[in-house]
Amino acid sequence: MTNVLIVAGDRPQQESVLVEALGRFRAQGARVGIVCDFALDGFTIDPALAELHSLRATEPDAKLRRTLARNQQPSRAVWLRAWHDGWVRQRVRTADVLVALDGLAVHTVWEMAQRQPRADACHGLGPAGKVIRARHEGTHRPARTGLGDVVSARAGILARGARRSAVTGVKESLEATMAPAVLRSRAGARLWRTVVAAPGLPDRVRGGLTYRLHVRAVRADRPGQAASASKAASARMADKRARAELLMREATEELAMGRVPVCLREAVTAELAVADDWLGRKNPRKAAQSLYKAMRLLFHRVPHFDQLTSPLAGDPAGFLAPLRGSRAAQALAAPRGREKPAATPPADRPLRLLIATNGNDHFLTDIRARYADLPGVELRYVHLTQDPVGDTLIRNAGAIVEHRLTGATEFGNRVEEWFRPHLDWADTVFVDWTVATAALLTLVDPGDTRVIMRLHSFEALSFWPHLIDFSRVDELLLVSEHLRDLAVEVLPALQGEQAPALPVIANAMDLRPYPRPKDPAARFTLGLIGTSAVAKDPRWAIEVLRELRAVDPRYRLLLIGSGLDPAASTSVRQYQDALDADLAELEPSGAVVRVGHTSDVPGALTGIGVILSSSVRESFHCALVEGAASGAVPVVRDWPFFAGRAHSARTLFPAGWVVGTPQEAAALIRTATATEESWRAAGEAASAYALATWDWSVTRHQFDELFRIPATEKVP
Repeated sequence: MTNVLIVAGDRPQQESVLVEALGRFRAQGARVGIVCDFALDGFTIDPALAELHSLRATEPDAKLRRTLARNQQPSRAVWLRAWHDGWVRQRVRTADVLVALDGLAVHTVWEMAQRQPRADACHGLGPAGKVIRARHEGTHRPARTGLGDVVSARAGILARGARRSAVTGVKESLEATMAPAVLRSRAGARLWRTVVAAPGLPDRVRGGLTYRLHVRAVRADRPGQAASASKAASARMADKRARAELLMREATEELAMGRVPVCLREAVTAELAVADDWLGRKNPRKAAQSLYKAMRLLFHRVPHFDQLTSPLAGDPAGFLAPLRGSRAAQALAAPRGREKPAATPPADRPLRLLIATNGNDHFLTDIRARYADLPGVELRYVHLTQDPVGDTLIRNAGAIVEHRLTGATEFGNRVEEWFRPHLDWADTVFVDWTVATAALLTLVDPGDTRVIMRLHSFEALSFWPHLIDFSRVDELLLVSEHLRDLAVEVLPALQGEQAPALPVIANAMDLRPYPRPKDPAARFTLGLIGTSAVAKDPRWAIEVLRELRAVDPRYRLLLIGSGLDPAASTSVRQYQDALDADLAELEPSGAVVRVGHTSDVPGALTGIGVILSSSVRESFHCALVEGAASGAVPVVRDWPFFAGRAHSARTLFPAGWVVGTPQEAAALIRTATATEESWRAAGEAASAYALATWDWSVTRHQFDELFRIPATEKVP
């Protein structure tokens, strides 16, 4: 009789095939046992064909649990559970044929074969059937015989066991010396800085140790120690790519934790050095890959969008110094210019205006409506996400970088093919949002078509404007002077002979629907519209509310909007957790009410008596202006990103609207709402100012001038 032991790591997908094979094995004189690493619920085999045994039938003891906890490989976990089982060990000792039923069981059968070297080891039922049949017919030739095989196998087992124990011991020692308590101590930090900077370590080993140390130190709230060790270790690494890989990996891990990486500048500098090296080797394609990788890290959302500060806004020149010093980045930014200047508007036919975007088209509603109806204008509107070819093009920023570096790519040819008919038709192109569409457009010489783009605050903190050739742009429109100041600091291409003009025009807003009668109860209701970004900082508004309610509990706060998306990043989730704690305290009493998204903002504003802007940054803040137009008293935080600069919230809005702290905001609100008469008077003054300054009836004439609409074609 042939003793067969089958190991199944996963539940068989085709049980009928297994049953059929077991029938053949039984007919050929085999006695079969099947050990399974899964519960046997719903899985049965006729006992006459095989004996079933599940490794999951009993709970592992403490020793096995500790062993499994140190193991990271599923296939090895099967082996550990199997060899801990007495039934399995007994069957291995008498086995003639060992069979791995699936890939997860292969390692287990291999280990068993080392302990029973006279048995045949097979993977799959087919090879097992051939061996069993040969044994039954007497034609089987043993694969291994003699004492030497047994001795060799035992020696291999001992060697592997010793090596595994040694590796486990080293890992456990590393775990102990990388414990938070050790890393927080001066001695521990000094020890590890010495270890990772020790001479003679291969880059691979040094990189692995340093990465683990860096992550542990950051988690132990010792970012300075993490940075110091990484700096010392990377200085010892001769290979530029190995150094960049280590630092980029560390920075990426910190971003996943929701932190601004302590080695962000060093990581970007190292990756840019790799890009420069590839460029020097005449390999612009690989240079583009490294350059794009560095830029994605430099402008990652966590440092700039998911925090209440941004290193870019705080020190543009210092933050962007690595990028500006890179030869590859300089090649990317090199202006190509255009063969022809923009032509003057046609006098014998309507102006052909192309409006293009791939972003939120909310800011285009009034602009499109006006020029679609204007007799002297032919309007064409293109949203690239709604075009099958355009949608593909805008999703390949890396290809834009490659084309800018090489000057000739198949991707660039496709962009040319897509844009050229539009450019040949249009007299003027207006691109809203300086993101993918804007970058794609400047890969193409526009001919004599006039090119206008509009930059909002989001793009100023992103990598997109750095992919745009502004020497092919005639005018870059901005919605405020403080945003223009930041854009000029961030983008050197906005200065010099080939730079575009930089006009400032507020967002197009029809404010006429907003002035409506307000209920007297609105006097004590604060409103914050739009809470979908950390930059909106609704917790600042809650602090204002607390200041007010400490004196008068009639005040409440209305939060209107879809709210944050905690899945966006760990940073957003951390902010949301803190906000949830505030709301849990204030919502039950009705002090804070969340409304969610509404399509009727003018209607919602009838119940709001004070409109807040609690943001850390805004380019203009339409919701605040709409609230002011409704007759709500505007209270604007002096947006920290721009506070103290030549232009800021204090230069955009009347001085009486802007405050520096929650305490100042509360004082302003108490004064304005002291009586119903004072509140209504302040609201009426704010409404009159907003309508006279920013209503579409005023700003549309500025857009007419921007697009050079002939005066005879303008309508009121």
